Amino acid sequence: MLIKTIFSGFGGQGVLSMGQTLAKAAMLEDKYVTYLPSYGTEVRGGTANCTVTVSDEEIASPIASEPEFVVAMNQPSFIRFQSLLQSGGFLLFNSSIVNPSSARGDIEVQGIPIIEIANELGNLRVANMVILGAFIKISNLISIDLLIKNLPEILGAKKAKLLDVNKEAIQVGFNYFKEFENDN
Repeated sequence: MLIKTIFSGFGGQGVLSMGQTLAKAAMLEDKYVTYLPSYGTEVRGGTANCTVTVSDEEIASPIASEPEFVVAMNQPSFIRFQSLLQSGGFLLFNSSIVNPSSARGDIEVQGIPIIEIANELGNLRVANMVILGAFIKISNLISIDLLIKNLPEILGAKKAKLLDVNKEAIQVGFNYFKEFENDN
């Protein structure tokens, strides 16, 4: 197994945090991982993306040409990164602000209203964790239970006061898509 994913959006949407969270959780499952962040000079409001590769074997390159998954938090990312996605790949997007009408016909596209869900949870800052939970359900890359259990270690002391709402956001995102039932 070698799965490449690009997480993308505006700086400040927690794109890099999503990638780091996935990478750390995969390492805790004894998987090989590469994490490659990329962001513009204006971190907040500029474009940001990261590539996370997860494998059962050593990874030769962190570059994700033709990734299996793309997570797009905004319209520019949806447009830009779908062109890199391999045919038959999966694009998960923030349906609160992204219009999927320009999607390629040879990929699977699915949206989740993360802004509305995060607002229902009482904290817009966890929108990234909502879409991360949905991504985990769709991709089946890591165990949701192991992620939730290790979230304090993964997020660190700096995010301790947001731990409960982050756990809830991940779980709500994970449970959003019933059709992707799997043995996680």
